[in-house]
Amino acid sequence: MLLLIFVYLSIFAFIFMSLAKAITFAKMPMHGRWELYPVPKEGKGRGEYGGSYMEEVEWWKKPREISHAGELKEMLKEMLFIKNLFENQRPLWWISYSLHLGIYILFAWAFLLLVGAITELSGLPIVTEAGVNSNGWASLVYYATFLTGVIGALLVALGSAGLFFRRMTLESMKKYTTPQDYFNLLFIFAVAFTGILVWISDPGFNYGRDIMKSLLTFSPIEANGILAIHIILLGILLAYIPQSKMSHYVGKYFTFHKVLWENEPNLPGSEIEKKVEEAKKFKPSRNWSAPHFQPAEKQSKE
Repeated sequence: MLLLIFVYLSIFAFIFMSLAKAITFAKMPMHGRWELYPVPKEGKGRGEYGGSYMEEVEWWKKPREISHAGELKEMLKEMLFIKNLFENQRPLWWISYSLHLGIYILFAWAFLLLVGAITELSGLPIVTEAGVNSNGWASLVYYATFLTGVIGALLVALGSAGLFFRRMTLESMKKYTTPQDYFNLLFIFAVAFTGILVWISDPGFNYGRDIMKSLLTFSPIEANGILAIHIILLGILLAYIPQSKMSHYVGKYFTFHKVLWENEPNLPGSEIEKKVEEAKKFKPSRNWSAPHFQPAEKQSKE
C-alpha cells in the first residue's frame, strides 16, 4: 500500500508543483521585452513577413487585431520539435530531440496503459492465457502500448546518454555544463534503463496495466526487485523535475508570449503603462557585479 501512496504523491507533486511554477511566472514583474519580430500574433498576416500594427496610419487610435492561433502555432513548433535548435545546432538537435521525442511518446504510452487498464476493468482482457486477445480493440491497445513503450524508452535512454557524453566531450558545452546538468541526464537515463530492464522480463507491459488498475481501484501495487526500483526512481524524478531547470516546459510559454513577442503598445493610461510604473519600483536584493544591479543599500550610499 505504501508504494501506491508513493505513486499518488509523485503524480500530484508533478502536477501541482508545475502549476505553482506557472503561477509564479505569471505573477512576476514585467520582463524586459525583446519585441522580436516577426511577432506571430500580429493580425492581418503581418506575422508572416515581420510586419507590425504600427504600419497603420495613426495606429494608436485603431483596435489591434491579434491572432492567438498564429502565436500558438509558432510555440508548438518550438515545444514539439525544438525548432530553434534544429535551425542553429543541427548536430545537437538529433540527440536532444531523441530525448524529448521519447518523453512525448512515453506520455502516449502512459495514456495507452490507462486505456488498457480501463479496458480490462470493463471485462475485456488485453492478454489471455493463450496470448494476445484476438479482439480487435484489445489487440490494437496491446500493440500500440508495446510500440510506444519500447520506442519511447529507447529514445529517452539514447538521448540522455548522448547528451551526457556530448556535454563531457564537447569543449564548447563543457564550459556551460553544471554538475546538476550531468546529474539530471544520469537520473533520466537511470529511469529509462531500469524501465528497459523491466520490459525485458515483461514485453507486453502487463505490469504497467496492473499498476494503472491499482491506481484506479485504490488497491496495493505488487512490485519487487527491479520493478520496485524503477517505480521509486520514476516517482522521485516526477517530483524533482518541476523543482529543477528541467521545468523549462513551464517557462517556454512565458518566454515566447511575454518576452520575445510581447509588443503591446505603452500608451497613456494603458495596462502596460501601469506595469512599467510597477516595474520601476522594483529594487534588486542580490549583490551582482554589474553596477546597475546592486542592493538598494549600496545604491543609496553611492
